[in-house]
Formats: sequence, C-alpha cells, structure tokens
Amino acid sequence: MGYDTKYIFVTGGVLSSLGKGLASASIGALLESRGLTVTIQKLDPYINVDPGTMNPFQHGEVFVTDDGTETDLDLGHYERFTHAKLGRDNNFTTGKIYHSVITKERQGEYLGGTVQVIPHITDEIKTSIRKASKNVDVVIVEIGGTIGDIESLPFLEAIRQFHNDAGKNNVIYIHLTLVPYIGTAGEVKTKPTQHSVKELRSIGIQPDILLCRTDRMLNADIKAKIAMFCNVGADAVITAKDVNCIYEVPLLFHQEGLDNKIVELLNIWTRAPRLENWETLCRQMNDPTYTVTIAIVGKYVDLTESYKSLNEALIHGGIPNRTRVNLKFVDSETIDANTCSLSLEGVDGVLVPGGFGSRGVEGKICAARYARENKIPYFGICLGMQIAVIEFSRSIAGLKMANSTEFDLSTPDPVIYLMAEWFDDKSGTVQRRDVHSDKGGTMRLGAYPCKLEKETLAYRAYGMEIISERHRHRYEFNNAYIEKLEKAGLNISGMAPSGELVEIVEIEDHPWYLGCQFHPEFKSRPMTPHPLFRSFIAAALKYSGSREIEKK
Repeated sequence: MGYDTKYIFVTGGVLSSLGKGLASASIGALLESRGLTVTIQKLDPYINVDPGTMNPFQHGEVFVTDDGTETDLDLGHYERFTHAKLGRDNNFTTGKIYHSVITKERQGEYLGGTVQVIPHITDEIKTSIRKASKNVDVVIVEIGGTIGDIESLPFLEAIRQFHNDAGKNNVIYIHLTLVPYIGTAGEVKTKPTQHSVKELRSIGIQPDILLCRTDRMLNADIKAKIAMFCNVGADAVITAKDVNCIYEVPLLFHQEGLDNKIVELLNIWTRAPRLENWETLCRQMNDPTYTVTIAIVGKYVDLTESYKSLNEALIHGGIPNRTRVNLKFVDSETIDANTCSLSLEGVDGVLVPGGFGSRGVEGKICAARYARENKIPYFGICLGMQIAVIEFSRSIAGLKMANSTEFDLSTPDPVIYLMAEWFDDKSGTVQRRDVHSDKGGTMRLGAYPCKLEKETLAYRAYGMEIISERHRHRYEFNNAYIEKLEKAGLNISGMAPSGELVEIVEIEDHPWYLGCQFHPEFKSRPMTPHPLFRSFIAAALKYSGSREIEKK
C-alpha cells in the first residue's frame, strides 16, 4: 500500500437507495476537477460471487467492464462521472471474499490455523481495497447495504482497521443519511441521522463528513444541530438535496463545500476545481430545444434500475441533438400483434434491450416488426439484435419457424444459436461452451473488437473502421444463415475481425434500423455520448419532425 494514496470510505444509513453510488461518483468527479486521479471501488455484502446470475428485479442492472467483469450497477455511475478505468479489482462481494479465503485455506496457506472473520476475512477485504490503489491519488470505496445490516459488519470492521493501517491523514469516512421533511409537523427531522451515526460509532467508526439526503436545503441551525449530536464540524454537514438531473450533484456538493472539506481533511494540495464542463452539461440538459419519446420494450420495465445504463445512454444521445428524451417503458409480455400498435402509438423510436429467457419474446418480435413496417427508428441491443434477426427471418426471408435455440431447441431454422466453439480475439484462445456450462461467468463478456463495413449506418455513426465494445451474452448469430438473410436484404455491417461472429445487422430501405450484439450503453458518457445513441436519437428526432409535418 502506497502511503501517498488517500482513501475515502462512503457508508449509508437509515435505508437503502439514498444514492451512495451517485454520491461516490460525484465525489470522484469533484476530485478529478481539481486535477487528482481517482478510482472508485464497491464492496457489496451479498454472498453471490458477482451479480451476473441475479434477477434484475432484485438487484437492478448488471454492469460490465472492459475486462469482462460483471459488476454492481454503481460502477456504471462511477465510469459515467469520472475517467476511471474500472475492472475486476473495483467490485468485491462477500461471496468473492469468502471464496478467496476458503481457497487459501484448502491450499494450506494459513498453515493449519483456525480461519476466522477477524483477522482472515477482514485482512482479505483490506487486501482487496489495496488492489484498487495502484497509480491513483485517491481511492473512493463505497460500502454496500445499510449500517445495521449483519451482512455488512465484516466490511465495516475492515475499514475501521484501515484507518490505523493507512494513517489518520490518509483516511476519511463519509456517511450518507436521511433528513426527512415531515409535512404535518412542518419541519425536517434530524433524529434518523442521529441514530444512524450512533450505530456507526458503536462499531468504532466516527464519520468525518455527513451527506444529508433531503428534499430541501438545510439551514445553518439544522446543520449546527446535526453537527452537535453527531460529533462533526458544522462545515462537515453537507446538504445532499434532490435534484432534477443527476449530473447536477457534483455542482451541488461543490456549492456546499464538500470538495474543500475533503482536501482539507486529507491534507491534499490541489488546484482550484474546474467545473465549467459540468455547468455546460447541466445547462444543455435543462434547456433542450426538442423532445422525442422512445419506447423501451422489455420485461423488466417495472424496475427501471434494470436498464440504468441504457436509460442514461439515451439521455446522453439527446444532448448533442439538443433533445430531451422521454422514455416510455412497454412490458413485452402485454403486447401482441393486435395490441402492438396501441402500445407503440406516438413513439419516435423503438428500443429492444438485452435480456434472457423466453418470457416476453414474442412481444418484442411484434415491436421489431411494427418498427420495421412503419419506418420507425429501431435499435436492438444484444437480445434486441437477435429479435430483429428472428423477425426478419420470419417475415422477409420466408423462414416462418425461425427462432433462437434459447427459446426453442427444436426450431427448424435456428438463426440464433448457442455457439459451442469460437476463437476469442481478446484472449487469443479457442472458447468452448455447451448447455451444461455454469451460468455464472461463462458468457462472452467484456470488450471485443469489431470491424465495420463502410457505407453503412454503423460506419457513419462511428466514423471509423475498427471499434471495441462490451459484450454480455451466450447466444450468437448462426453463420449458416448469412447468405440467405443477406439475399433477403439483411445487411451485416459489423463482424469480429476473425470473421466468425456477427456483431451488427441493419436492413435496407429503412431510415434507421440497427441491431448490435454488444452493449453500447456501457461506454456512453454524458460528456461523450455513444455514437449509436447519438445517431439513434437524431433519427428519432427526424422521424418526429416528419410526423408533425404529416399532422399539418
């Protein structure tokens, strides 16, 4: 551990979903604006080794890094707000920590000693934290869960010990808590924050800074009261007020003096913050010229966190087009050929995202057909690309029973199938999979190269021939059908450099209809919107304008 590295530990109290991920990401953005290099790590208390096999309804989106690590969705926030390059050392779970310790015990590394939570588990957690500290000025570590959860205790004990290991000038604790407004009383209440800090102090951690999540700015009297009962300075009580746009959070925190307090406590000399790009971004987002509505047709629409990166990428795509993007979530299980037009009436674009399993697939196919026949911009991502291929095969190529073997093992035309063997361009090895392979960590994961065909929609969007995008899927386009589908009008505009794997498909005679096997949303940033989302929203805007002309 380099003693020049500083550590910020972010915890949360009272209840979940207060926004620790956004707070951590915003702290990273503020420190970067001062010229510091940062990385951000998430320590999750659940026992799963990673979230890869977890239902999105329970845990939200699974984010994927360049190196193929399946992570918590908060890592998406970290990458969108900072320039940090994240990977396997930026997300550790209880399952991952215990798996490592048990493996070492089986191999005899503990020399016959009794393996215990303290010191073995806590030492493993501290080792994991140090893994993220290479070549950066500041490591921000978010502890998942809520203070008081039994699952979090080993992590909290580890970060308590870390204060002594790294030195008091190198570690600070930031605690995010709730200060609710009670309408009947006409005042904000500080007691939840007091109890949360008391719980944290009972395990040996005194917070240095409090982020108080609330719906209004806290006045000096309220801050003084919180400071007195929680044993912090009044200037360390920061209002974390609700905002209209999440990208306003760094500006709000700066206005509250958070970055000044952090560098003071950590004894860091930095330049003055440069936040002009964040100010410009927020102005652009709050004052758009146009509006479009995009339908997201999926089966996880009841929990929008399931599509967090996707939602943000669509919003990013609107920024260079001076367009506010309204999202309409359509449950694919509720639509069919008879109801599709009603569900998608008035939208300016249709997006079918990734997913797994057969539930809701026929509704997605109906949505792809509706978009194709009515010349509505269509964007298919991962499964959404496969849906477009299935629909095209059935409706245009004459393969009436075409399907994916994921949904129908006996289909006579498996245009999408489980590829058992392929050459992996990233690792330079031959990969093998079958139906008996473990579900966790066996998909095609992480960044892979793709070669684009010139004079295509994809090439015009990217403006380059070789791209790299992140994947998370198990089924692939069946190359046995390339010739037949191309003759019918399907345009394969992107393939792996090896020529084995289809990456992007388009169709002729349509203003914007594209499916990609990868997940472009994982690489979109508010300052640098992804080329495909920028192009898709531009097409949706053009379609919206043409509809307005028709109305007149």
